[in-house]
Amino acid sequence: MNSVKTPTLILLASTWGMVGLIWIIQLVHYPLFARIHDDFTSYAKEHVKRISWVVIPLMLIEAICSVWLLGFWNSFDTRTKALFGSSLVILILVWASTFFIQVPCHERLMIERDEQTIQKLVQTNWIRTLGWTARGLLIFAMLIFAE
Repeated sequence: MNSVKTPTLILLASTWGMVGLIWIIQLVHYPLFARIHDDFTSYAKEHVKRISWVVIPLMLIEAICSVWLLGFWNSFDTRTKALFGSSLVILILVWASTFFIQVPCHERLMIERDEQTIQKLVQTNWIRTLGWTARGLLIFAMLIFAE
């Protein structure tokens, strides 16, 4: 596990960065979209612009470290393979949700305020919120149970 400790620790940090961020977005930012009426599209554009500076680096670091760790797949024990493999499946689901559900919602909201789109954003973001939380726990378990 020593050779994989560095990418695993970086992965753990970036994933838990996303866990904290996604919970703030889920419980604070997205619900507040419904309360903004004046100049909503400008607000939505600014939200995407500002949050991207935090989200994109963390997601890229997560992806890079995941690929890095895949290079060690054959050296993982069965439990580590199960934990890491499950975390990869979750990462794919979270990214799919991001690009096929949340990004289109944001694109629509940058054009016009739409109550149904705001509700869809809040409701479907639970996929990412729970997914990243589960992924964070799986990666933490990788470190705890590593042989």
